[in-house]
Amino acid sequence: MFSRKQPPQASKSISSSRTPTFIAAGTEVQGDLKSQGTVRIDGIVLGSVIVDGDLEIAPGGRVEGEEVRARNILVNGEVRAKVIADGKLTLTKRANLEGDVMAKALDIEAGATFVGRSITGDGKKLPSPPNEASAKED
Repeated sequence: MFSRKQPPQASKSISSSRTPTFIAAGTEVQGDLKSQGTVRIDGIVLGSVIVDGDLEIAPGGRVEGEEVRARNILVNGEVRAKVIADGKLTLTKRANLEGDVMAKALDIEAGATFVGRSITGDGKKLPSPPNEASAKED
């Protein structure tokens, strides 16, 4: 008859990665960007982008840094960095990517620009990035 209501779990909603992060057009971020969830970049990021979820670089979006890493990556804009996709990397016809790529799967549409080397295949067989391999040896 009388039941105790459970308090709302605000901490779950705050730490939830279901809300995407947007870097809007006209916004410039100087420094590394790290996120637990999905990220869409319409502006400019001058630094590494490390995302536990999916990443989209929209048309007009640009990333220049040492590394871009996410589960699945969709590039419609510009990237000048080493790119590591634990899943699929897609370069649309508007994409411009300069840098080496490691991905489980790579999809390049006609018209995309890609300058660099690529290693694709099973994620378990992909080599560890140099900074991770040296950290394990220490």
